[in-house]
Amino acid sequence: MTLRALILAAVLMGGCATTPVTNRTQFMMISTDQEMSLGASEAQKVLKTSKLSTDKALQARVKRIGERIAAVSGRSDFAWEFNVIEDATPNAFCLPGGKVFFYTGILKIAENDDQIATVMGHEIAHALARHGAERLSMQTASNIGAQVLATALNIPAQYQNLYSQAYGITSQVGLILPYSRKFEHEADQIGIYLMWKAGYNPVQALRFWENMARLSRSAQKPPAFLSTHPADEERIAEIREYIAQLPIRQ
Repeated sequence: MTLRALILAAVLMGGCATTPVTNRTQFMMISTDQEMSLGASEAQKVLKTSKLSTDKALQARVKRIGERIAAVSGRSDFAWEFNVIEDATPNAFCLPGGKVFFYTGILKIAENDDQIATVMGHEIAHALARHGAERLSMQTASNIGAQVLATALNIPAQYQNLYSQAYGITSQVGLILPYSRKFEHEADQIGIYLMWKAGYNPVQALRFWENMARLSRSAQKPPAFLSTHPADEERIAEIREYIAQLPIRQ
């Protein structure tokens, strides 16, 4: 009965969605309303715990580029916000609902507006494709799967915690991490399309990721198969292919 209940719960909770641009079918266990609520809540936490940049010109520059890309995103229902955080880490992210945060560290790597648009398009693409909700859905399904298999194999109760940990490690390497890398490739593809549609030069995306590759070579990082991000050479090669597929402007 427990096994049947868990399987039924997984089936009933799951649903399908489709990514923009790439039209990939997704497995979803998180509703759009839940995702938006999580995004708004996390944005407030970021604002409370981070030091925002006092450079008004930099804030205005990021906002201007962000608004151009948001205008072609097809999500007028998002409450778009663009903030710059004073932090040397080369990072940026977009929370569900259009809450975008850039660290000053990544803005020092981006050499021009087109390269900022590269990062902006990539991070907005994650939100448009609902990658966070999809990852959470997979983790939820993975946890349900661990319980289902433990029950089906009749694993003694005293070993179930150990089994769940082992299953978590297996699913992390075998499913979650590969999908994280897939999300990165997909965000690159959607992001390239968005920046092109907004009038930015997508060729500059190659220059930006080449800069990031040089930076990553100077720092230790895990092997590609254990990384949430694809290998630098692989990413740059695929971005070159995405650019070649863009329609020629008249």
